[in-house]
Amino acid sequence: LDDKATFEMLGEGAATGVFQLESTGMRSTLRAMKPDTLEDIIALVSLYRPGPMANIPKYIACKHGQEEPDYMHPVLEPVLKETFGIMIYQEQVQQAARILAGYTLGGADILRRAMGKKIRAEMEAQRKNFIDGAVENGVHKGTAADIFVQVEKFAGYGFNKSHSAAYALVSYQTLWLKAHYPAEFMAAVLTADMQNTDKVVTLVEECRNMKLDLLVPDVSRSAYTFTVNDQGQIVYGLGAIKGLGEGPIESIVEAAKEGPFQDIFDFCRRVDLKKVNKRAMEALIRSGAMDKLGADRAKLMASIDKAIQQADQQSRNDAAGMVD
Repeated sequence: LDDKATFEMLGEGAATGVFQLESTGMRSTLRAMKPDTLEDIIALVSLYRPGPMANIPKYIACKHGQEEPDYMHPVLEPVLKETFGIMIYQEQVQQAARILAGYTLGGADILRRAMGKKIRAEMEAQRKNFIDGAVENGVHKGTAADIFVQVEKFAGYGFNKSHSAAYALVSYQTLWLKAHYPAEFMAAVLTADMQNTDKVVTLVEECRNMKLDLLVPDVSRSAYTFTVNDQGQIVYGLGAIKGLGEGPIESIVEAAKEGPFQDIFDFCRRVDLKKVNKRAMEALIRSGAMDKLGADRAKLMASIDKAIQQADQQSRNDAAGMVD
């Protein structure tokens, strides 16, 4: 959980395709924050929501020593130290109530719920309990009242840290894979989103930014999904081509196991034409998946009917045992 390459990538905002961290705003925040611990990611996942987002600039300023954290009261420093004086988590609300005002665990949870739901009658009762408890612990009444107002404000949008930590861990693991297995990671992400053309465009751009080779689709070497070849290049998945279904692709991939297709006539002879129809072949030609079959796309388009007819004739001859 302290991998240098992973945190370097995070600080550069290179989080496209990374769980929870890939939005434009989030990547901009990462560049400003430059997280260097898992705790930073946990805090960011909690802060990056309507309401608490207003605290992000303060978190960043305190993290980089440009501002001093405000712990509200010295006894709260252990509770708020990891988040630079900002009460981000519901657990911190509960801890503050226990340390400052002597709440029990159960009482602190009731306070958290009352604050979260903003139940007025309950809040008034809790305000009195909080201030009385704090005064008993030697806190000035005015200070206790001010702290209650601050705690109430935080609690209105406080996030559960255990939930945030689980998210942040998956984000970190995802980013670790991107840092150490970039081609395999991007192939997996492209495969996951290959039905979403807009997302594929974004991810292809990210491959270019990462200086990864992304090969065009090719009927002789592409699989249904995006794959990585022995040279570390990403091979475009046929499943991302519009107008092609799983059935036609299955037939093409199976036929390609015998070796590369020589031309469009060889292609039509070897695939199952009940699955790979004219429309599927047009989609393949337009996508560039047949560019290596020895002719330009216009000629390939013009040859489809003739190639299908010839393959049909060959199939009938084979079935009848005829040789020409």
